[in-house]
Amino acid sequence: MIGKYIYKIFIVGLFCICLQTVTYAQQDSDHNYAKPLKSVLVEIQNRYGVTIQYKDKMVEGKVVPYADWRLRPDVETSLSNVLSLFDMKVEKVKDKTYKLKDYEYYRWALKDGWAELDRIASQYHNQQQWELRKDSLKKEMLHALQLDKIPKSNNVSVIKTKERKYDGYSVSNIAVEILPGVYFCGSLYKPNTIKGKIPIILNPDGHWPQQRYRADCQYRCAALAKMGAMAFSYDLFAWGESMLQFPYEDHRKSIAMPLQILASFRILDYLLTLPEADNNRVGITGGSGGGTLTIMTTALDDRIKVSSPVVSVSSYFYGGCPCESGMPVHFCAGGTDNVEIAAMAAPRPQLLISDGSDWTANMPEHDFPYLQKIYGYFGKTNAVQNVHLPDEKHDFGINKRTPVYNFMAKYLGLNINSILKNSVVDESFVTVEKENMMYVFGDKGQNIPINAIKGCDNLMKLMLNYK
Repeated sequence: MIGKYIYKIFIVGLFCICLQTVTYAQQDSDHNYAKPLKSVLVEIQNRYGVTIQYKDKMVEGKVVPYADWRLRPDVETSLSNVLSLFDMKVEKVKDKTYKLKDYEYYRWALKDGWAELDRIASQYHNQQQWELRKDSLKKEMLHALQLDKIPKSNNVSVIKTKERKYDGYSVSNIAVEILPGVYFCGSLYKPNTIKGKIPIILNPDGHWPQQRYRADCQYRCAALAKMGAMAFSYDLFAWGESMLQFPYEDHRKSIAMPLQILASFRILDYLLTLPEADNNRVGITGGSGGGTLTIMTTALDDRIKVSSPVVSVSSYFYGGCPCESGMPVHFCAGGTDNVEIAAMAAPRPQLLISDGSDWTANMPEHDFPYLQKIYGYFGKTNAVQNVHLPDEKHDFGINKRTPVYNFMAKYLGLNINSILKNSVVDESFVTVEKENMMYVFGDKGQNIPINAIKGCDNLMKLMLNYK
């Protein structure tokens, strides 16, 4: 009896074990051997002896299927296998330390960006072939930006504030109506004494805090004005006073890209109507996102004669904001990048300024020689220049402004001596205005026109008229 009892217990126990095993197997099958992403990252850190920096909210609720099978002998392949599921990546910040980041469509690996530029460059080998390529790019870019059907403007409407006089220059705030009810605001700096025709220099803003109200924007435009040019500094879309019409969130929508380029066209349309404007001497310079706008505007508008993109152009960086890369411009003509777009300025003089702490850090090694090659097709290799500042950061500081002043003076016939003291650029004459002095529509936006449209939904309805 005891033997039979023990046998029954054994059978029941074996059945329970088998049932539990089947249950676990079923669970594993149902969940694809899944583990929480946070647990997988802890396991990777322990296995490979590394540190992965991240905020908990980045990994909350994320589950890795077939987690253990994604790991490989090396840490970077393992991380790629795991994180690619979530459009995430890591950046190596120092030895054995990684930082978790969202996938950046606009940032390629250095070697991939260089390889892509080499592929692009292999399609042409002389001026004639390049011109055909450029014509194709220009046509397709305008179409991709949905600007090819927007009619040219013969009479640009503007709103202008009272002029303010300073040492060697004056300032007035101007809103340019680029489409019915859509305004771009800026400040126009002019020399106090104007004799004959003078150059125009567009100064689109970048993605730095305080928009065009920043001191470095005011220094640059005031200096260019004292040198003898009219310099127009203007906001990005849904940036600065544009936020009276469109909230900041709209800046990160694709529609921002064509509107900013259209604004450059329309602002230039207006400035060229001024009696003192010299339409043969037109320049543009901008930094960061303003640098992207600089190369795009120059590529698409032949009225631009001289350009200087600052801390922006790279073969492995396409612009980190939808206002720079949100429309399919980079897929045109079988694929392009910002270096090829910068090359569309050739043979017009161009100065590229790069630094050692951002995506322009490798400009002298690969991208600039490509640009020299394109300019060489026209026998104008010296017309493209690169000032590389390896110890500097991503800004538009005095060491970037100084070469811009010299470059614009050389090619636009400006008086560099007017801002020099003991042969060094001296900006101490500039009066840095308070932000509210630079508003077009008043301290609280009370002077915005009644026809100003509000919100992206109404903007999209307007844009439908041009399709």
